[in-house]
Amino acid sequence: MDRKEIELEKSASRGVFSRLLGYAKPYILWMAAALFLVLVITVLELYRPVIMGEVIDLFMEDAPFSEVRRCGLIYLGVLLLGFVCNFLQTWVLQMTGQNIIYNIREEVFDHINRLSLRFFDITPVGKIVTRATNDVEALHEMYANILVRLIKNTATIIGLAVVMLMLNVKIALFAFALLPFIVGLTVLFKRISRMTYRITRTKITALNTYLSEHLSGMKVIQIFAREKEKNAEFGRKNKDLYRANYREMMVFAVFRPSIYFLSIVALSIIIWTGSSSVIKGAITVGTLYTFIQYINSFFQPIQELAEQFGTLQSAMASAEKIFTLLDEKPMIENPPHPVDPGQVRGRIVFDHVWFAYQGEEWILKDVSFTVEAGSRVAFVGATGAGKSSILNLIGRYYDIQKGKITIDGIDIREIDKDKLRAAIGQVQQDVFIFTGDISSNIRLRREDITDEDIVRAAKYVNADDFISHLPGGYHEPVTERGSTLSAGQRQLLSFARTLAYNPVILVMDEATANIDTETELLIQEALEKLMQGRTTIMVAHRLSTIQHADKIIVMHKGEVRESGTHQELLAADGIYKKLYELQLHTEKNISP
Repeated sequence: MDRKEIELEKSASRGVFSRLLGYAKPYILWMAAALFLVLVITVLELYRPVIMGEVIDLFMEDAPFSEVRRCGLIYLGVLLLGFVCNFLQTWVLQMTGQNIIYNIREEVFDHINRLSLRFFDITPVGKIVTRATNDVEALHEMYANILVRLIKNTATIIGLAVVMLMLNVKIALFAFALLPFIVGLTVLFKRISRMTYRITRTKITALNTYLSEHLSGMKVIQIFAREKEKNAEFGRKNKDLYRANYREMMVFAVFRPSIYFLSIVALSIIIWTGSSSVIKGAITVGTLYTFIQYINSFFQPIQELAEQFGTLQSAMASAEKIFTLLDEKPMIENPPHPVDPGQVRGRIVFDHVWFAYQGEEWILKDVSFTVEAGSRVAFVGATGAGKSSILNLIGRYYDIQKGKITIDGIDIREIDKDKLRAAIGQVQQDVFIFTGDISSNIRLRREDITDEDIVRAAKYVNADDFISHLPGGYHEPVTERGSTLSAGQRQLLSFARTLAYNPVILVMDEATANIDTETELLIQEALEKLMQGRTTIMVAHRLSTIQHADKIIVMHKGEVRESGTHQELLAADGIYKKLYELQLHTEKNISP
C-alpha cells in the first residue's frame, strides 16, 4: 500500500468515525458523565498501590497499629467508591450504547424500506440482513465500551507514567526502555488486525447471503436431490469464514504473549534496579512494591488499548458497510413540489414509453395506449413481452427512460409516491404471506382498517368461507410465506388485502394462474363485483378469463402489436387468434 492509498484510507476512516460520533451527540451528557466516572475510577486505581506501599513502610518502621488501621479504612473506602463508580459507569454506558444501536437499526431499516425495487433486484437478501443485524450489533461494543475504555486506558498509562516518574525518575526510565518495542508491536498489530477484521466481515456476509438464499430455496434443492452438492458448497464458504476467524485469532495469539513477555522483562528490570536502590537506601520497600504493582498495571492497559483498537477496527469495518447501504440513494425520488391529484378517477395513458432495467436493453419500445377510467384492460403476450413491466411502471416502482405515463392527465413523476400507490391495488401471482395471523396479513399494520372491514373484505372475495373453518378464524397463526395455506387460499387472502385498502385502480398480474378451477370460480365471482367502478388492468395466463375485457392489448417483444376486444382480435386473424387457438388446443388435449 503506497502513501496515497494510506492517506485515502485514513481520510475515509476519519469520515466514518465522525459519522459514528454523530449518533452519540444526543447522549453527549451521558457520555460525559461516564467519562467523568472513568477518570475517577482511574485515579482510585492509581491510588490503591500507594496505600499498600505506605502500609508496608509502616510495618517496616514498627508504626502504631492505628496508622495501619487508618490506611486499611482508606483502602476499603477506595474499593467501595470504585465499586459504585464502576456500577454507575457500566449502567450509563450500556444504556447509552443500546439506545444508539436502537436508533441506528431503526434508521437502517427505514432506509431499506425507502429503497427502490431495483436495489432488491440486484442485492442479495442475506447481505441486507447482515447489514441490519451483525454489522449494527458490531457497533454496540464500540459505543458501550471501547470509546470510553480507550480514554480510560490512555489516562491510566499517562497517570502511571507520571506517578512512576514522581516516585523515582531513574527506575521509571529503566521501565520505559521497552516502550519503543511496545509501540512498534502495537502499530503492527493495529494494521494487521484491521485487514483481518475486514476479511472476516466480508466472509460473514457471504455466508449469511448463501444461507438466506438456500433456506428460501430448500424445496428446489430437495426436489432435485442436490443436498450433497449444496452441503459441499456450504462447507467451502464455512471454511473460508473459519480461516478468516483463524487468522484473526492468530494475530491475537501472537500479540498477547509478546506484550506479556515484554511486561515480564520490564518487571525484571524494576526488581533488579529497585532492589539495588532499596539496599542503598535510595527508596523504601514500600516504594519498590508500588513500582512493581504499577509496572504490572502499566502493560495491561497497553495490551487492552491495542486490542480495543482492533475491536474499533472491526466496528469501523462494519460501519463502512452500513454507511455504504445508508448512502444508497433511492432510484425513485419524490418530486420536490408534488402535484395533488385530488380524487383519482383512474384514466391511465402511456405516451411513447421506452423502458429498460439496464442501459438500452429495452423491455418496452415506444409503447402507447389509453386506459379509460373504470374500464377493464387486459395484456397478453409471450413471456418477456413486457406485460408485468407495464404493471410495475403504473405504480412507479421503476422510472421510464423516455416518454410519459399519466394518471388523470398528471405525469406520475409529479405525484407523491405514497398517494400514487395508495390509489393502486396490486394482486401478484406469487403472494407473500407474513408471519402473524390472518387478520394482520389483511390489515398490514394499517390501524384504520377495522376488524369489521377485514371480515367484510374477506366475505366480498369469498375468503371468509375457508377462514371461518380455521381453528383460530381470523386470528389463526400463519407462518412465513403462508406454507400452511394452499395456493388458492393465499390468493384469496391477497384479494381481501387489496380490497381492504379500497383502491381506485386494480392491477392483477396472473392473479388466477396457480388456482384450481373451483377456487377460480369463487374469485371470478368476486372480481366481477370488485371491478365495478374501478379501472382494472390485468395480465392473464388463461385467455378465457379476459374475454369480457373492454380492451385487450397484445404485446410482442416490448411493442404493442394488436389492440381491441376479444371478438375484434379474433376477426383480425393475428397474434391473439394464434395464442387463443393454441391454448384451446392445449386445453382440449389435457382434458380427460
